[in-house]
Amino acid sequence: MARSDWRRLDESDVRVRPGKGTRPRSKRRPEHADAVTAMVIGKDRGRWTCAIDADPDRVITAMRAREMGRVSVVVGDRVAVVGDVSGRPDTLARIVRVDERTSVLRRTADDTDPYERVVVANAEQLLIVTALADPPPRAGFIDRCLVACYAGGVEPVLCLTKADLADPADLLDGYAGLDLPALVTRYDEEPAGLAERLKGRVTALVGHSGVGKSTLVNRLVPEAGLATGVVSAVGKGRHTSVAAVALPLPDGGWVIDTPGVRSFGLAHVTADDIVLAFEEFAEAAEECPSGCGHLGAPEDPDCALDAVVTDGEARPDRLLSLRRLLASRSGVES
Repeated sequence: MARSDWRRLDESDVRVRPGKGTRPRSKRRPEHADAVTAMVIGKDRGRWTCAIDADPDRVITAMRAREMGRVSVVVGDRVAVVGDVSGRPDTLARIVRVDERTSVLRRTADDTDPYERVVVANAEQLLIVTALADPPPRAGFIDRCLVACYAGGVEPVLCLTKADLADPADLLDGYAGLDLPALVTRYDEEPAGLAERLKGRVTALVGHSGVGKSTLVNRLVPEAGLATGVVSAVGKGRHTSVAAVALPLPDGGWVIDTPGVRSFGLAHVTADDIVLAFEEFAEAAEECPSGCGHLGAPEDPDCALDAVVTDGEARPDRLLSLRRLLASRSGVES
C-alpha cells in the first residue's frame, strides 16, 4: 500500500492476531494507595532500613519492589512502602516508589571515573568535618566538598574539630570570601552550638577518617554507639564508618554519618555548576566564550567574571574564592 493510502485506514482494517496475543498489554502499574511514607536510614546487601514518617520510632526492613527495576535508593531518600510495615522481627516490606529528591550529594572515585555515586539524598546541609590537627587540615578536600554542595543543592557548613590542639583562625580566614557558616569544637567541651545548628534538620556529615566525625555523632546521639578510631602514627585515620547511616537527634532532625573518605572525585561537576552557586557571577558567566573554565588569565583570558568585580558588583575575595573552587575541580585532591 502506498503511503498516501494510509489516511483511508480505520479501526476495521487493523488485523488482530488470534489466540494468546489478542489481549492488549497494560503498562499501568499498581497505584499502591495504601502505601505509607518513610525515610531510608540505612542499607545493607539489598535491604533498606526505613523509619516510618508517622512513627519515626518504628523502623522496618524493606526490599525494592520488582516493578522498580534498578532504581537507585540511598540513605535520605523519601520512599513509599507497602506490605508488612509493623516493624516486627523477621518481617519485610517493599519499596514501591522513591520521591523526587530535593538535593543530592554525589562523588566519584576520582576525577576520571565516569560513574557517579549518590552518597546521600535530601540532606539540607552538609557538615564538612575537618580536624585542626592530628590529622592536619586539608584545604583541597574542603574545597571539593564545597563544590559537591554547590552542585547538589546542599548548604555547606564547616565544622572544625580539635580546637584544643590548634588555633582555627588561619583556616577560617581562608574561607572568609565564601560567607561559609563555621563551627568550632573541642574534645573537652560538649558541642552545644553544633547541636543547635542541627536541630530539626537533615544533616549529612563527611570528612577524612580520624577527624573526629564519629566522636561528634556519639555526643550528639549518645545511643548511637558508633566506634571511634585511633589516628595512626602517620596521620591517616582508620575507617570507622563503613556505610552511610541516618540517626535521629534527641531534639528532632537527623544526622547522616557517611564513611570516611580519602578523596572526593568531581568528574560529574562542570564549571558552570559551581558558578551558578555564586549569584553575582551567574549572569556574567553567560557572556563568556564557549568552553570557558572561568579561571581567568592566562587559562581563560576572555572570562567575563573579572568585569563584575571591576564594575563593583562583586567583592574581589568572592571571585578569588570561586576560582579556587574551580581550580580544585580540575585537580586531584590529596
